[in-house]
Amino acid sequence: MPCDRRIIVLGSTGSIGVNTLEVVTHLGALGHAHQIVGLAAGANVGRLAEQVMQYKPELVAIADESAAADWDSGVPALVGPDASAALVDQVARPGDLIVAAIVGAAGLEAVLTGIERGCDIALANKETLVAAGELVMPAVQRAGVSLLPVDSEHSAIFQCLQGAGRDRDQIKRIVLTASGGAFRGRRREEIADATVDEALAHPTWSMGRKITVDSATLANKALEVIEAHWLFGLDADRIDAIVHPQSIMHGFVEFTDGSVLAQAGPPDMRTPIQYALTYPERVEGCSKRLDWTELRELSFDQIDCEAFPIITQGWKVIREGGTAGAIFNAANEAAVEAFLSGSIRFGELSDIVLEACASLPATTVQGLEDVRSADEAARQWVQSRIAATAGA
Repeated sequence: MPCDRRIIVLGSTGSIGVNTLEVVTHLGALGHAHQIVGLAAGANVGRLAEQVMQYKPELVAIADESAAADWDSGVPALVGPDASAALVDQVARPGDLIVAAIVGAAGLEAVLTGIERGCDIALANKETLVAAGELVMPAVQRAGVSLLPVDSEHSAIFQCLQGAGRDRDQIKRIVLTASGGAFRGRRREEIADATVDEALAHPTWSMGRKITVDSATLANKALEVIEAHWLFGLDADRIDAIVHPQSIMHGFVEFTDGSVLAQAGPPDMRTPIQYALTYPERVEGCSKRLDWTELRELSFDQIDCEAFPIITQGWKVIREGGTAGAIFNAANEAAVEAFLSGSIRFGELSDIVLEACASLPATTVQGLEDVRSADEAARQWVQSRIAATAGA
C-alpha cells in the first residue's frame, strides 16, 4: 500500500495541478490520506481560494502581486515571483512530495529548494531539466531523493524501465510518441498564418495554452527529448520520437536484444500523476480505461522536420550542453508569449526560436546564476528581434 504523504503542489491552478488534486481526492476516498500542505499559483486566485477551502494547506504562494492584492482566504500567502521557492523553504520537510507543475522556467528554484530539503519531486515541469539538468540531476543524487516523471511519455519510459534497473547498457533506444498537435499532416506554408484558436485546438489532450502551442510547433517534443536525456541518462543518438495521433501508446523502450516494451493508456494525465503519487505501488485509478473492444487502429508516422523544424533543436541542445537548454527554453517561452499576444505570426515562432539559439553561444553551467543569465539573454534577444521586425 502506498504511504500517506505530505504534498506541495506548485502550479495548483493549472491543468496538471487541478488533475493532481483530483487524484489526491480519489486516493483519499480509497483510504490514503495525503495531506496538501502547500499550494502555489500564478494569478488565478479565485481557483486557488476554492482549493484552499477544500484542502486546507498550511501556506500558499501567489506569483502575481496584483492578483494577490485582495487575498483574504484565511490562509497566509507568500507573494511575488520567488514565492514558490519561499513556500517550499518554509513548509517542506524531508520525505514530502513536491508536484512541480509550474509552467516554464519559473519553477526551477522551488524544485532545487525542495531537493535540498530532502523532498521527492513529481516532475511535470519539463523546463526545469531542459534549462538546468546539469544542476538538478547532481542535486538529486546528492540528496538521495526520487525524481518521478509526470509527463505521460516520460512516465511511460520510466515504467518500461522498471525491470532494467540501472543498467542503461541494456537500452538500445527509447522512443517518445507525439500526437502531432493541432497541425499534424499540414505543410509549413499552410500553417504560417494559423490563428491562436487554431493552434490551441489540440485533437487529443486538454492542456494549458503554452504547452498546447508547443505541441502545435512540436517544441514540446523537443523539450521532452532533452528531458529524457537527463531523466534516463541517454545520449541524443538513443532518443527518438514518432508521431502517434491516437495518443494511446505513450512510449517505447527498445533493448539491445531486440525486445521492445511499450506503455499504453488513454490520453488522461491523471494516470501518470497517480503513478507518481503512489510509486512504487499501484492502486485503483480514477482515469478512464481503454475500451479494447472499440480500439480499431494504432498508426505511426515519421515527424516532418521541414514543417516543424523546431523539433531538431532537442537533439542539438543535448549535443551542445551547457546553457543551450536554458537558451532554447527561454527563447521558446518568449516567442510563444508573443504569438499568444498577437505580436508575431505562427509561422514566425519557430524561426525566431531557432535564430536565437544560433545567435547566442552556449556557455558552461556552474551555478544557478549561469542559467538565469542565459535565460534573460534569450528573452531579451527574442524581444529585440520582434521589436526590430515590427519597426521595419
